[in-house]
Order: sequence, then structure tokens, then C-alpha cells
Amino acid sequence: MGILGNGGRSHWAQLLLLLGLAFVAGLMTSLFLRIDSCKDVFTERSAEVKDPVPLPKSQAEPDLKTLPSDLLTFRNKCGEAAPVAQVRSMLLNQIFDGVSPFEGFPPPHVEPFLQKEKIKGWGSQDKVFEDLIKEVRPQLIVELGSFLGASAIHMANLSQSMGLQTLILCIDDFRGWPGFRLYTFKDIQQEHGQVMLYYQFLQNVIGTNLTNSIIPVPFSTTSAIEKLCELGIQADLIEVDAAHDFHSAWADINWAWSLLKPGVGIMFGHDYYLHVDNRGVGRAVHLFARLNGLHVQPHGAHWILRRPASPSARRSVLSDLEHLRPGKGQGASREHQGLHDRRLVQLT
Repeated sequence: MGILGNGGRSHWAQLLLLLGLAFVAGLMTSLFLRIDSCKDVFTERSAEVKDPVPLPKSQAEPDLKTLPSDLLTFRNKCGEAAPVAQVRSMLLNQIFDGVSPFEGFPPPHVEPFLQKEKIKGWGSQDKVFEDLIKEVRPQLIVELGSFLGASAIHMANLSQSMGLQTLILCIDDFRGWPGFRLYTFKDIQQEHGQVMLYYQFLQNVIGTNLTNSIIPVPFSTTSAIEKLCELGIQADLIEVDAAHDFHSAWADINWAWSLLKPGVGIMFGHDYYLHVDNRGVGRAVHLFARLNGLHVQPHGAHWILRRPASPSARRSVLSDLEHLRPGKGQGASREHQGLHDRRLVQLT
């Protein structure tokens, strides 16, 4: 038997029990006080959420339901159709103060920077140009993205060989892209940061004796098309070959479509299979076709869209995206098509 005996052990057990109960009671009291404090903060925050300070209407967040419509809506009504015979003089007056940009070219300070001829492009001699000019026999062609004028010069020569008097409007800001002179185009000079791309374009057109067939529109595609639309200029044939990322191609295609002559106009473009920029051109073309009930016709590295004769002629199109997916089986094309289109809509 221990020194304290059974009575001492009982006493210590009771004391430990009381201490334990006191500890638990203190812990619970502290917890309840903390919960009550948090409840007060939560009540204050809830009041802030339920009764916020109203934002001015201009700063309020947009209704998400309007976003798809806003992002998919482009101008589709232009000014009254202008006679093709007046387009050249109209643009000379609007852009060049009534004087042809080819007149008196080149000025003395520019001449040392130019080459006699520097006509270079990508796919500028492809068969699609001859086929479409034969089919459409255009009076007016609009080109988005001209660079040094290779495809415009080719189209002008084709038109002349077919006995056509075709006018070609070349829309380009003639700045190229950052760093383009570092590699293939080292011989395109610049002065004080002003690259001679536009002047070399003019030189190429003069050197090929096509100044009556080609006129530059030296602005961004969006601003230029908006002005052409306002003037009522309608094209029989439009080539889209400017920027290659999805959003730029998407905007160019939608804006340019407003210039296409109803019923007979054809739009086409390059880089249909281009892998850079996540195949931005092909994705933009197919999304536009599906939203407008059109059929995408591949032609080599080019794509073609034809303006329907009337709105009633539109039909649902299940465009085959296998052109953009080498190696995919035909059996899975529709399943992949649906997934691809849902992703395209999300991107807009």
C-alpha cells in the first residue's frame, strides 16, 4: 500500500478531473467568443454585399448576355453603291488630294533607297488567282495585305491578258511587322525608322507599267475598309492576306465581307493551312462560314467563300475541318468539328 492510500488517490483523481473540466470549459468559452466575433464581421460584410454603393452606369459591368452579339456583330450596310468608273478618282481625291501617288515618283531623297524591282510574296502566283479571275471577270478587286505588291501585280497582269479593265485596291499600312528586315528583307531600307516598303511597292507598280490598274490604300485594314464601305465601294473579288492570328483574320474577314458585291462576289485568302498562330486563319474562316451558312472551298493553300445570291440561298454548312487536321480519320470528323466550333465561339 502507498503512502497516500486509496483516499489520496481518489483525491488526486478528482482534482485532475476538475482541472480537465475547467480547461475544456475555458476552451469552449474562447471558441464561442471567437465565433461570435466572426459572426459580427460576417454580418457587416453581408450588409456591404447586399447594399453596395451603386456604380455609375458607364462603369457598371456589362450584361454577359450581350457579349456574344457584340463580338459577332460587324457593320454590314454600306453607302449607296458607287459606279466602278468613279472609284479611282474618288480615292485619289479622298486619300491623295487628287494627285496620283505615282506622279513624279520617286522623289530625289527616296530614290537612293530603292531597288529597280523587288517583287516578292508568298503564293502570289498560285492557280487560284487565274481560276477566280476567269470565273468572276472582276471590274474591281480589293486586296487586304499587299506587302511588295506581288499578288496584286500578278492579278493585274492576268486581268489584262483576259481583256479586262480591272482596278485593284491594295489595302496595307506598308509597315511590315517588327523585325521583318532582319532576315529575308535586309535590302529594304529605312530612314529614321520609316521603312521604304511603301515606296518600294510604288516602284514595283511603276516598273511593271500597272499604275492605271493598281492604287494603294495605305492604312490599316479596319480603317480603310470602314472608309470604302462609307463610300459605297463594292468589290467583285476580295483577297484577304493580312495578319494571320485568329482575331485579326476574324476582323478582316467580317469587315471585308461588307464590301463584297451581293450575289456575285467571291472572297478568298491565303495561309489556309498555316500552322503558326494556332492556325488562326483557318479557324477564323470556318467560324465565319458556319455562322453565315457558307461553304469553305479549299484551293491549294487558299480558301474561298462565295456570296449567296440571296439570304434565302443560305444553307446549313457542316464544313469539314479535316483540311486543318492532317492525319485525323473521317469517322471522327463531326465529333471533332463540334468540339472545335465550341472552342472557336469561346475565343470570340
